[in-house]
Amino acid sequence: MNIPTTPAASASIEGACAANAILSVRNLETWYGPISAIKGVNIELSKGDFVTVLGANGAGKTTLLNTIAGVIDPFKGSVHFMGEAIDGLDPDEVARRGLVLVPEGRQVFPFLSVAENLRMGAFARRSPDGAAADMQRVYQWFPRLHEREQQPAGLLSGGEQQMLAIGRALMADPSVLLLDEPSLGLSPLLTREIFRIVDRINQETGMSILVVEQNAAIALHTARHGYIMELGRVVAAGPCQVLLEKEDVKDFYLGAASAQAEGDQGKQRWRRRKTWR
Repeated sequence: MNIPTTPAASASIEGACAANAILSVRNLETWYGPISAIKGVNIELSKGDFVTVLGANGAGKTTLLNTIAGVIDPFKGSVHFMGEAIDGLDPDEVARRGLVLVPEGRQVFPFLSVAENLRMGAFARRSPDGAAADMQRVYQWFPRLHEREQQPAGLLSGGEQQMLAIGRALMADPSVLLLDEPSLGLSPLLTREIFRIVDRINQETGMSILVVEQNAAIALHTARHGYIMELGRVVAAGPCQVLLEKEDVKDFYLGAASAQAEGDQGKQRWRRRKTWR
């Protein structure tokens, strides 16, 4: 088995990113009552980087983002943003510092217009001129939102609501954008469009992006570094181009194994997963 295991998996990116890290997660543990959701997770995000976290349902991906964003308090470990500890801070304080979460399921304000939703994202900003300029940039990135500027958000399609949720987060002028399952419920065409625009935002602004995603193929082809989680642990990490060539990643996340070998593959998957952990 060629994929690095924990803790080496987390360490593989650490050396390259540590000197330029904007977000650093160390030995993070989060519990729901008696249930441990994430266990000893280590993640680095450097300035201007685009990183993805992959894994199946229940892997702990959403819990990881919610803990970083302050929605959930960690049981153990630390989260440092721009060199300062932010674990335990309230979500609004984390957002004011420049780390903004786009939650799973979009969660737009359905009875407010598109423009009003976007302005809600800038509620903590002190510069009206800066917010107005950023709204125009959001409209450039998402022309559909400009076309539907006065339309209630609840009448938008799922893809348009996802664009609006991302645009609302961008209105907070973040240094780091956290995206939780942006492809959820979207067609492959819309998923590609969302990731294309997010990649463009990263390239044009230098904003650091951390995206949690189940669609491994598009995430690995868009992001530059990746982490794979299973049952609350990071089991593999590295540049996305390297992960794309790993046989385990091809079998488990990219559907590369042939249907003819499905019976044997089931045994291999079980054995490899035991090795990963």
